[in-house]
Amino acid sequence: MKTAIIFDCEFLCLEGSQRRFWCAAHDPDPVIAEIGAVKLGLEADFPILGTYKAYVRPIDRFGNQYSLDPFFTTLTGITEEIISAEGVSLQDGLAGLDGFSGGAGFWSWGKDELNMMAISCYIAGIRPPIPAHRFDNAVKLLLAAGMPIEDLAKTPSNKLADYYSVDHPPLQEHDALDDALSVSYTLQHLMKAGKLQPEVFGNS
Repeated sequence: MKTAIIFDCEFLCLEGSQRRFWCAAHDPDPVIAEIGAVKLGLEADFPILGTYKAYVRPIDRFGNQYSLDPFFTTLTGITEEIISAEGVSLQDGLAGLDGFSGGAGFWSWGKDELNMMAISCYIAGIRPPIPAHRFDNAVKLLLAAGMPIEDLAKTPSNKLADYYSVDHPPLQEHDALDDALSVSYTLQHLMKAGKLQPEVFGNS
């Protein structure tokens, strides 16, 4: 079965980091601390075939592990205890994601790969293990399904399933896997309704 990987990541921030473009003297580099991904079938009844989740130990450009700001923990639910108990290296987290994908294309709500690959790998001093051409922007898929541009601009990934009134299990906002599931449930709904054709995913 052809598949697509819908993913999301959570990356370090302080309160106000986004509107400052992470440029304040005290802002951390926006490296990832969590990866979530969903394997979505593009045939038959478009099943969700599996999920992947990894907590990543966030490392600064000097090789030291960042402490998590309370704002980030409140936003994402990710604690120092979770990172200590379950956190893996960036290399291992990305290798696990690549293995989970089985070679399928990656889609995120926006361009999360820039934080997950470009920024995080640069800061860690490692070569990105997944090339840029395997990533694409899921906003294109919703455009193809007819979602108005003005609604696209104001709907975050964690609100997408609710926008389409898709029935789904409870999801936690700013959890990488749950945000990826919100997008996945929406794409599944649109394909089942015939509003999104699987061919739009290309060679996923």
